[in-house]
Amino acid sequence: MRKYLFCEAGFIEKPNWLPNCWVNVECPTPDDFDFLEKELNVPAAFLHDIADTDERPRIDSEGNWLLTILRIPIFVKDNNITYTTVPIGIITNNEIIISVCYHSTAMIPDFIEYTRRKGINVPNRYELILRLIYSSSVWFLKYLKQINNEVSTAEKELQQSIRNEDLLRLMNLQKCLVYFNTSIRGNEVMIRKLPKIFNEKDYQNPELLEDVMIELKQAQNMVNIYSDILTGTMDAFASIISNNVNTIMKRMTSLSIVLMVPTLIASFYGMNVDIHIEELPHAFSLIVCFSVLLSALAFIVFRKIKWF
Repeated sequence: MRKYLFCEAGFIEKPNWLPNCWVNVECPTPDDFDFLEKELNVPAAFLHDIADTDERPRIDSEGNWLLTILRIPIFVKDNNITYTTVPIGIITNNEIIISVCYHSTAMIPDFIEYTRRKGINVPNRYELILRLIYSSSVWFLKYLKQINNEVSTAEKELQQSIRNEDLLRLMNLQKCLVYFNTSIRGNEVMIRKLPKIFNEKDYQNPELLEDVMIELKQAQNMVNIYSDILTGTMDAFASIISNNVNTIMKRMTSLSIVLMVPTLIASFYGMNVDIHIEELPHAFSLIVCFSVLLSALAFIVFRKIKWF
């Protein structure tokens, strides 16, 4: 699906392509590929590179075409890893600006709506790339807050009952933070190269570049903080689980010893030998009482040393 967006105090959708308009392609269809390759003459190699879900942020060129790949965050409902990152490619030349993403994202519609609401003018491709990076940083921070809320919820559930599902949930959230950390670092490295490529005077906007760098740095710091918190939480619950297992084993061992005492006495008096009290009228009751007494004594001793 593709949209033609022209900047008029915010991006306005147009019915047909116009020079210097932004062509936003999301989840491209065969018809979209035909339009890009045959009508706009976009290099097919660029489209193949963007399709790779593991593609790193980078800048590439072919002829007068320039490819800028970013990684943006997305939310995936039907997946163990609910938050991840995917590549989005911005393909540009002197008159054409195209963004291609093979996944449906909430960031691009939100960015378009934001430019309309604020009446933002995007005069060139360099500023569009910067603003997309800025928007991705905002969405990184938004998803990081949601991840932090999910971690807090999982912690409360683990305090009541330690289940494998809750621990796996924390592990998956930790993977999400790793993906976010790697993508933000890649975007940060890539954005440092942009001023060297767009070095013409018309492209200079140091204030916007500084804002984007600050937002990226904030996202990077938040990822590090939440990652440290989650790592500490995982270590703490791993220690708690190990301690609980030790406590259970200790109690089971104590219980086995307490039950072993009457079993041992019954084994001795069950032998075919003279036990010297078989003529007593209450010999069985005496043996049972003696066994119970020894078991109670063992229980008291274990209770005193806090094994029960």
